[in-house]
Parts: sequence; structure tokens; C-alpha cells
Amino acid sequence: MKNVSINTKQALKHIPTPLVEAVSEQVYNGYKTLIRRNGPGNDFLGWMDLPVNPDKKLLERIKNDVNEQKKKSDIIVVIGIGGSYLGARAVTEALNFSRKPSFPEIAFAGNNLNALDLSLLMDKLDKRNYSIVVISKSGTTTEPAIAFRILRQHLIKKYGENEAANRIIAITDKSRGTLKNLSDMCGYPTYIIPDDVGGRFSVLTPVGLLPIALAGYDIEKILEGAGAIAEMCLDENQAIYSPAYQYAIARNVLYAAGFDIEILVNYLDNLNYVSEWWKQLYGESEGKDGKGLFPASVSNTTDLHSLGQFIQGGTRKLFETVLQVDRVKYDITVPEIDGDIDNLNYVAGKSLHQINKIAQKATTSAHLEGGVPNITIAIPQISEYSLGQLIYMFEFACGISGYTIEVNPFDQPDVENYKSKMKKLLKG
Repeated sequence: MKNVSINTKQALKHIPTPLVEAVSEQVYNGYKTLIRRNGPGNDFLGWMDLPVNPDKKLLERIKNDVNEQKKKSDIIVVIGIGGSYLGARAVTEALNFSRKPSFPEIAFAGNNLNALDLSLLMDKLDKRNYSIVVISKSGTTTEPAIAFRILRQHLIKKYGENEAANRIIAITDKSRGTLKNLSDMCGYPTYIIPDDVGGRFSVLTPVGLLPIALAGYDIEKILEGAGAIAEMCLDENQAIYSPAYQYAIARNVLYAAGFDIEILVNYLDNLNYVSEWWKQLYGESEGKDGKGLFPASVSNTTDLHSLGQFIQGGTRKLFETVLQVDRVKYDITVPEIDGDIDNLNYVAGKSLHQINKIAQKATTSAHLEGGVPNITIAIPQISEYSLGQLIYMFEFACGISGYTIEVNPFDQPDVENYKSKMKKLLKG
């Protein structure tokens, strides 16, 4: 299988060589800190080994639970927020074009406080058979906790206490917390969120793997793809050639050169939630102590008609990381029309994906001319294998980058501020 690859030449073309060399040395030191597991947050590095030695018992249990849920439910509601749902949503939406109708539809809840979203979902659930996967380490995060309370009561009203217990799976802490205690009391089966894996790095744990498998996608292929990148990254002789390492160098060189906004660009809408997952990964990992690149995203060509002007001609503090998909499963060829009455025969015979790739090439060229550095990440095709590679690549580069700018990439101390204020106001 072809691997995800990266091109950073255009991004670094105009950066002075001494700066590139100096930052490259800092990145190497960041890599050594990560690989030798002696930096701050080193008790949260369990994600590094997940695809290297996959837990076969876990995979078998997931397979069995998927088979059971397929028999009883045509919708699975995944309740979670942040790292508890973004990875699973990124993968399931990216692969939605290949969804098998024999598997349940996946719906997401508990990721906002919008009453309309939950009301519309419950109207739908009134008419369908469904089950719940609730994901929270503590069980006390406001948004998913409220959604679970409401949907749990809805489930009990619809099926009764005993059957509801067969339709709820909790993914939570192994021994403590509100959700763990409730699961033990009510007899809900549980999966464990490993103690040494933080939420935004948890895609390759049951947090991501169970919902992805319930949607009908091949989680072993995801782990295989992630493992191929991990094999390079964890080998100190091979790591510098990996796309993760090259990505860490390029983005940190650009940051040192004064570009402090990174825009992740896709040209296929089904990658939008990959961008959302990426924003949390880097935003929570780097954004502390007054440091870090600001992670933003656009979905082209749509956003070329809204943010395109700013990217081309606005403040010169941003650079782009472009997700380029080489091949797609579904494509449409533009027909030729006699008389060319709409003046579009110049694209006749070309497919939409060809035109999309030309738009990407033209946009990249224009932005480079406008002073916007460009990193390109090439994905052979959207598949479980390539998404596994992309996930591990971004995670590993994130760990390197955090240590490069001398922050702990595995904590998020400042998010507790708004949480405590919100709970205080809610309690009156």
C-alpha cells in the first residue's frame, strides 16, 4: 500500500538556511525528549505504542459487540465531546462514501448545548431502534453528562430498565468516576480509557475504535496504517525520514520565521472533521504559556469564495498545510455540449476530481506568489489505512512540536477555568 507523504520544499524555500538549521536542531532535541520519554507529561505517552502491538483481545471483543449491536439497533448514538468524539467522527465522516447499509447509522450527541440538535435527534430515535455509546473518563463533563442523562431516560422509557442496560456501552475510567460508578450500578458493559492516553490522543483506543467499528469500518486497517508510520517514528535511525518528523520541522521553522497561524486545507468536504480533530489536537497541545501556532482550517474550493481573499492578500502571518487526495472512489466526467452554449467545453472530458486537483494546484501557486508558505501532505486515497497513517503522523508531530517550543504537549491546564465558572453559575 502507498503511504502518506509530505512535501515541505515550497514552504521552506525562502526561509534563511541558518534559521532552518537552528530550528531543525531544536526539533531533533524535541524528538529525543519524546522518544526517550523523559519530558513533562511523559505519563501520557501510551498512544505511541497502541498501533505497534494491537490488543487482539480488545479487537475481538469489539467485533463481538459490533455483531450484537447490529442485530438490535439501526442507530448508535455516540455521546462525547472533544477527544471523546472528534477522532471517531473524523474517521466515520471521511469514510462515509463507503458506508455499508448493513451497519448502524452513527449519530453524535453531547458535543454542544444546542436543544434543537438533541430534540431533532430524539424525534428520530422515537421511530428507530437505537443504542448508546457514552464516552467520558470522569462522567462529569457538562455537555455529554447532560445529553446522557436525557437520552438514558429516553432509552429507559422506550425499552424499560433491563433492555436499556443492554443498549448502553460506557467507555470510561477503569476504576473511578461518575460514569464508572453508574455503569457498575446499572450493569452497563464498559471499555477502559487507558490512564496513560489523553483524550485528544485517544483515537486508537476504544474511544475511537469502537464507534468506528460500529459504523462498519476496518479498525485493523487503521491500526496497520498507524503502525507503518509508528515503525518509522519510533526508530531513531529512520524517524528523520518520516512525514511526521518532516512536518514537525517545517511547521516549527515557519513559526520561528514569524508565521504563527497554521491553516489546514482540504479540498474534499468529507475531510472537514479531520480538520476539527486536528484543531483540537494542536490547539490543546501547543496553546499554553503564551506560545503555539493558532490552528485554523478551510474547506476548498468553497472557502476560496469567502476566506480566499484574506489568505491571498491579508496579514502575512499564516501558512497552509494542504491535504491532497490523489485518487477518489467516485468521480463524474463533465460532458461536451454541441455549440458550447455555456462556454464550458474547455473542461469537457475532465472529471470533477481532476478539476478539483487543478484548482488546488492553481491556488497553491497563487498563495505561494502572495507570500503564503505551503506544506503539502499527499494521501493516496481516503481509506482506513491512510487515515490511520494520518492520525499517527499528526499525533507524533504534535508531541515533537510541543517539546520543541518547550511546553507540555499532554496537559490542558487552562480549560478548567471556564468549566469551574460555568458550574458555579449553574449551581447559582
